[in-house]
This record gives sequence, C-alpha cells and structure tokens, in this order.
Amino acid sequence: MTVLIAGCGDLGTQAGLGFAESGHRVVGWRRSPGKLPAQIEGVPVDLTGDLPPIPSDTDVVVIALTADGRTEAAYRATYQDGTANLLDALARDGVVPRRIIFISSTAVHGNDDGGWVSEDSPPAPSTATGAVLADTEKMLAERAPQSVLLRLSGIYGPGRTRLIDQVRSGKVSRGAPHWTNRIHRDDAAAAIVHLAGLDAPAPAYLGTDAEPALLSDVQEFLAAEMGVQLQAGAAPDPALPATGKRCSNALLGSTGFRFAYPTYREGYRAVLQGSGVRHP
Repeated sequence: MTVLIAGCGDLGTQAGLGFAESGHRVVGWRRSPGKLPAQIEGVPVDLTGDLPPIPSDTDVVVIALTADGRTEAAYRATYQDGTANLLDALARDGVVPRRIIFISSTAVHGNDDGGWVSEDSPPAPSTATGAVLADTEKMLAERAPQSVLLRLSGIYGPGRTRLIDQVRSGKVSRGAPHWTNRIHRDDAAAAIVHLAGLDAPAPAYLGTDAEPALLSDVQEFLAAEMGVQLQAGAAPDPALPATGKRCSNALLGSTGFRFAYPTYREGYRAVLQGSGVRHP
C-alpha cells in the first residue's frame, strides 16, 4: 500500500514516519524533498502547478498543506486550488484512494463566546481564511466522498515555542478570559495514521486534546515550569465576557484513539525537556 502525503512539512513528515513504521510505502510531495528523511520517498512538487503521476496503488492520500501567508488569497491558492488540482490528478491517472484525509482547522467553527463546539456544530467561520477552509471541505465532500476531515486546533510541539518565548520574557498581555485549544504535533500526526486505518470513519473529527484551557492558565503553568515571574497586573479581567471556544475531542476518542499528551501540561513539559525534533 502506498500513502501519498501532499504537503510533507513538519506535520506531514511526522505522519509519514508513522505510516512507514507500520510498513507502508510513503511518498511525500513538497517543494524541497531533499529535506525529507530516508523513510519517505520525496518528490519535488508545487501543488499549484503540473503534478507528477500518482502511484497506481495509492490507498491513502493525506493533504497537509501550509499556505504562504495568512491572507485569503494565499489560503485559496494553497488549500482550495491546490486540493482541486490534486483531485484532478487523481482523476487523470484513474487512481481512487480508499481514504483521503484533509487537514483542516477548528477555525471553520467561528464561535467566539467561550462555548463548546463539536463535529455537530455547523461550520460558521468568522475569518476569510476559515471560510476558504470551509469551502475546501465542501468541495472535498462533493468530489471525494471518501474524504475525512481532521480539524486541528492550535498545534504545538518541538520547535513551536512562540508561547514559551512570550512567557519566558515575562511580558504577557491579557484582557478578557480567552479559551484556547491545542494538540501536540505528535498526537496530530498519530491521529492521521489512526484515521487512515478505521473501517468506517465519520466525515469529520476535531483534533484537539482533552482539556480546553484559558490562555492565562497555560501562561501561568509555563511560567511556573520555567521559574519565570509574570509582570504585575497580567491577570484577565473576570468582569469581561469570555472569548474563544472550547473544542470537544469526544468523537475522536470514541474511535479508540489515545493521546500521548492528553493536556497542555504533559505536552509542554515534553517540549521544555527538549523531547522530539521539528522537521524542516
């Protein structure tokens, strides 16, 4: 069985290593394939251009793209146009994979009142980039009904230290209490491999850990772990209404998936201890 990973960056590479460990042939498409580990067959590809032949025995396709910027135009060129181009190439070559896994985002759920969302919550993106992802999801459902959407929350892990660096400086700004959702890179990659092996998956899953958390709680945890004193007056104002959303991973958990890092505490401790590497 061949697994094709279109967009073999940090997350795609980690997932590819998981597939390879299970004994599958893994082909990784990216613009700079020379950076891929030996377990993944790298092919130089720009998804917006002409695409190479797709192996005839491709059973699983993982679409894990990264836009060149956070603009609507960049997202549309990468996600919607790139995915459409890939579907055209599959049709051109007569390849019908058993499963297509599209890496989307919980941003398609635009809730910002601190409430809970799940796969049953209708997409209601509040940003132009989220709307592009929702449009791409709809296209996949129409053109490739075997697709499974994995809507990931904020990915953190090796080399992703923006919040750690912010807290280490001791300077954090706060206003209203803000709910956040996270998933460790390794758990996100493991979820991709897991969903590829399910017999009858749901059309979509929220890929997020087991504990939505207030941003201030995560900041205070990191400060305590690093022995950092946060600046005075950094606490959120409880009189203000909460923002953000709380994402449920109950459906993913019901499939038997188990998180290596079920909350931000285990995950960030691993990052602070230097566990793992970020793939270039």
